Amino acid sequence: MRVALVVNPTSGKRKGNEIARRAAERLVQAGHDVTEVLSEGGSSALGALEKVLVEPIDIVVIVGGDGALHDVLPALIDRDITVAMVPAGTGNDVARQLGVGEPDRALEALAAGRVQTIDVIAVGDDRFVATVVASGFDSKVNERANAMRWPRGNMRYNRAILAELRSFKPLDFTITADGHVLERQAMLVAVANMPSFGGGLRIGEGACDDDGELDVIVIHPVSTLKLLRVFPMLYRGTHTKLPEFERIRAREVTWSSPGIVAYGDGERIGPLPLTARVVPGALRMIVGER
Repeated sequence: MRVALVVNPTSGKRKGNEIARRAAERLVQAGHDVTEVLSEGGSSALGALEKVLVEPIDIVVIVGGDGALHDVLPALIDRDITVAMVPAGTGNDVARQLGVGEPDRALEALAAGRVQTIDVIAVGDDRFVATVVASGFDSKVNERANAMRWPRGNMRYNRAILAELRSFKPLDFTITADGHVLERQAMLVAVANMPSFGGGLRIGEGACDDDGELDVIVIHPVSTLKLLRVFPMLYRGTHTKLPEFERIRAREVTWSSPGIVAYGDGERIGPLPLTARVVPGALRMIVGER
């Protein structure tokens, strides 16, 4: 089979190259014809992969995290191509959801060739998201963190959370889910295809990536003190038991809130309003034990 190996050398604290080398060795040993696609992320990754896909490709292996998949999704949607994740990023929520959360497990699953189709989220006319599109408190934290030059890594995100908590007020959202208009005041609104994003933030706990529906998650207003208690619950998925939690299932949703932007797969999507719809069975993915 012909394999395109998409590699971002800087992913996973620059471990991407080593993990890609191991993947390439396994693939060549298995008799596959491997073409390496180097990228630095963003539009360069999409353009590089599209050039390779001019020729027939059977499998696209992505060495990286959720952002690496996000960058090339437009080239993969509804194509006769199998996609495999070999986790080498910081989030890796897609890989964990597919049962290939460690590089060795991913390579074993690739060798076994077990395949499952999953849905994706189409946002607007040309953006696609595999995990979650989030807006509200989380996106404001991301905006703040991205504007900070110091510190680096998770500490910058934690500092942004503390800074945002000092000034954050519940936001007014208008949500149209399959034609039904809802007015909500909320801490955040997330549109989920998978349970987690952002390295294990399980905001969409209970979301299923092959049910042909989106889970619209609304967290209703809570005090600053309670938000401090609730935020760690998002990593365990236990927030779904709170009275402030609301889930709406829909195939298409439009939502708006003045001055708020949205992030999908950890990447900046843009300002609200946005319209998201489910694309059922859009990707054929290699999976492990789920």
